[in-house]
Amino acid sequence: METNFNIPASRFLDLLPDALCIVDPDGRFVFVSSAFEQIFGYAPEEVIGKPMLDLVHPDDRATTQSIAEDIMAGNSKINIENRYLRKDGQIVHIMWSARWSAENGVRIAVARDITNRKKAEAIRAALYAISEAAHVAENLQDLFERIHQIISSLLPAENFSIALQKPDRTTLDFVYHVDQYDEPIDHLRTSAEQLYPEIVTSRQPALLCRSENSNLPLGLRSVGRYHALCWLAVPLIATDDTIGAIFLRSYAGGTQYTEQDKELLRFVSTQIATAVERKQLYAQLQHASRYDPLTDLPNRGLLFDRLRTSLARARRRNEQMAVLFLDLDRFKEINDTHGHATGDQLLREVAQRMQQCIREADTVARIGGDEFVVLIESMQQPDYAMLVAEKIRAAVQRPMQFEAHTLHIQPSIGIARYPLDGQSEQTLLDHADKTMYEEKERRKQAST
Repeated sequence: METNFNIPASRFLDLLPDALCIVDPDGRFVFVSSAFEQIFGYAPEEVIGKPMLDLVHPDDRATTQSIAEDIMAGNSKINIENRYLRKDGQIVHIMWSARWSAENGVRIAVARDITNRKKAEAIRAALYAISEAAHVAENLQDLFERIHQIISSLLPAENFSIALQKPDRTTLDFVYHVDQYDEPIDHLRTSAEQLYPEIVTSRQPALLCRSENSNLPLGLRSVGRYHALCWLAVPLIATDDTIGAIFLRSYAGGTQYTEQDKELLRFVSTQIATAVERKQLYAQLQHASRYDPLTDLPNRGLLFDRLRTSLARARRRNEQMAVLFLDLDRFKEINDTHGHATGDQLLREVAQRMQQCIREADTVARIGGDEFVVLIESMQQPDYAMLVAEKIRAAVQRPMQFEAHTLHIQPSIGIARYPLDGQSEQTLLDHADKTMYEEKERRKQAST
């Protein structure tokens, strides 16, 4: 039995999830199937007669035009990818195949929306990049810069800040901050701290945008001199605890963030929080291995590293440098009389006073008990080490008040100069230690 069908082809085309587009030699749409509206947001009647290139993302127009010319020359193209702008301004990723129909004088193309696939690929790449950044970043600041670059590959992030929670758990330390208008952190802080309690309590991101029908809350309407358009804040949750947040914002005329942007940032925020926490822990362990826990001064290991570097630089530049060795006379008596807590307070006070007596390039280290070493970098004058020693002596000898106790301490200081008193780290330290004890003995003899 023979059956005749007389159904218009356009009805079949309307069932296809991909959009069929026909473009004339001038690059204008002459036909689009109904799927075109679902993909691009424009009804067919809105684009007929309009240039196809107007819908292409500006950054992809030159390449797309070149490919279109190649197709019109008779070279079909399969699975070409580029970006278009939807009617609502969102970017849509398209994979299309096209050929030139010489008999009809038109270009025929089939367009498939691969935006979700591209987003999934971008998220996977971002998650991998964040994990890698946690391992290769030299320090926390380097990690923050890498995270900013990664986020910028996912969505506009011209105005981007990372804030970590301070120990009081109510205020934020803005550890990374980039603003297109160079607005300082203080202009951002009030607004950000208004958003922070909400996202900590809900453990969910917040998106607030100004529109024709609504305005932003008063504290969020501007940053410094500029009116805000959108705020996007996402908590950083690691090991089930909030450690801080990421803040994105846009100014009037800028990016209108969407719910999709919020969900995207929420998805990668856990990996970011884990990376930050891991780097913080590593930094803490590294700091603990190189600094004295009581005074937070460099310890013996870090001192030797710096002394080795300083000596190498002095040899290369034919410069002078020096080492001071210092301990506190009768410190054990103070410890025994007033207790170890008072002794610890005294050591911390001595450390602070010594640091105030040196240049930024120099080093004060605590190498144990009441023993300190000062590394003096390149000296222009041979007597500079003596001047520093006397400055430290005067600072340490000033009375120290701890609760009901007023304490006086006398330091003994030995000096070793390079190259006069030694050529290596240990010989310099030994010489400074020796001259310190000689000074201590002279003081004992003078008092008897």
